[in-house]
Amino acid sequence: MTKEIIINATNEETRIAILEDSKLVELFVERPEYERMVGDIYKGKVSRVLPGMQAAFINIGHEQNAFLHFADFDTSYLDYFVDYEDEDHADKDHHASERRFNVNRDLKKDQDILVQIIKEPIGTKGCRVTTNIALPGRFLVLIPGKKHIGVSKKIQDRKERRRLKEIARQIIPPNFGLIIRTVAEGKPDKAIRKDLNNLIATWRKIEKKIKKQEAPVLLYKDMSMASSIIRDLFTSDVNRVVVDSRKLMRELSSYIKDVAPHLKDKISYYKGMVPIFDYFNIEREIEKMGNSKVWLKNGSYIVIEPTEALVSIDVNSGKYIGRKDHETNSFKINMEAAREIARQARLRDLGGIIVIDFIDMMEEENRRKVYQELKKEFAKDRSITKIQEMSRFGLMEMTRQRVRPPVLLSLKETCPTCHGSGLVPTVHAVVGDIERWIQRYRSTNGDRRITIHVRPDVYNYLKKGMYSPLLKLMWKYWVKIKLVKDESLPYGAFRVYDRKDEKRLDQALK
Repeated sequence: MTKEIIINATNEETRIAILEDSKLVELFVERPEYERMVGDIYKGKVSRVLPGMQAAFINIGHEQNAFLHFADFDTSYLDYFVDYEDEDHADKDHHASERRFNVNRDLKKDQDILVQIIKEPIGTKGCRVTTNIALPGRFLVLIPGKKHIGVSKKIQDRKERRRLKEIARQIIPPNFGLIIRTVAEGKPDKAIRKDLNNLIATWRKIEKKIKKQEAPVLLYKDMSMASSIIRDLFTSDVNRVVVDSRKLMRELSSYIKDVAPHLKDKISYYKGMVPIFDYFNIEREIEKMGNSKVWLKNGSYIVIEPTEALVSIDVNSGKYIGRKDHETNSFKINMEAAREIARQARLRDLGGIIVIDFIDMMEEENRRKVYQELKKEFAKDRSITKIQEMSRFGLMEMTRQRVRPPVLLSLKETCPTCHGSGLVPTVHAVVGDIERWIQRYRSTNGDRRITIHVRPDVYNYLKKGMYSPLLKLMWKYWVKIKLVKDESLPYGAFRVYDRKDEKRLDQALK
């Protein structure tokens, strides 16, 4: 499998595309007003504690308070805000990191608290935070206040795992934990030690800010999206990184030169006249992201419908006819749909509960194979997923972790006409609204001469025929109507004016 990272930088935004076998599988968009927040560390103030919700709201200086669930709370952060008189006993008995969490004791309104963003704001919800602070580097993740060593599960060689753990034991400072990342596999201890020293230096700067600065305040800003993706995703299995900005390329090359010099030659500058996303056929895929219907190669299709509670995905046979029996045809469609569903989930960053309605299959073996195919495809996903086996109704339920708003929200906004429903009133519905308005207006003994502005489609309908709907309205309510065609009006809207002084009437009378 070929893997490529394509980066497009303009004055307005930076877009990063991840391609697998020339197919777009992930898209990231960063703008000045929408910067990446995950990983940022704040000194905040407790705004509200809600034991009934098992949560607290933290003021970190944003418009919306951050949400802290008690499951994401660890008392180790208190060591930065509490002075201990007896240091001999503190390590065993009194340090906050050794105490069991008690909300009534450890969390109070207006108390300072150290938190890190783990999930960005989505819709009306503020960001989600944790007190379990972690600083990611190229090869390591530094965890202040902890005393354990972890190794990425993706490193499967036992000998290599033992080697990395031994290196970590030798270099780990007191009162710190370490997680060894996948990219550390095969790296010399010198490179790992250098990464740790950089992380320790960063943490010491944060500690100084904790003591000096008043809450709420940002203590640490994680890398920009482009840099963080290079840090986290640019591994040896990536064939190349292509950038169309010389400035950004210099920044990325400088970073890679320090942490992984053997990968530097894989970064290249795009010199073509055609926009870089057009050249790699990415722009066309981005345009399709807003469509609920996704066609598959064999002529079948899936329909993706996000709702407030969950994301529903329906698999349909479409144009696919097949040459064999129904069971075989259904199995082929479901297998291809499973692969595309996994790609679309990563591409659109679908999260929460996802329910997939596959085409019914009678054989248990075929159901199991579709389930295994879906699990195999989602194994490529960095987000945590949990998938249930197919039910007897052909439904498969799963959950997928989401740490940022769906990428579609950074590319498109809600339609001001249909308000996101995708539907607008019919001509008959608009004419019905006009008639009800006239009925209300005549009940107030208003003037009999009015002017109504409508869209062209409504205008044509009201004027149609010798005994037109407009004529019927005038006879029924004994009112003289002048109809004006107005293309600037939104669908479903109309405006009514008094014929004498041209005063607008529909705003005053609803």
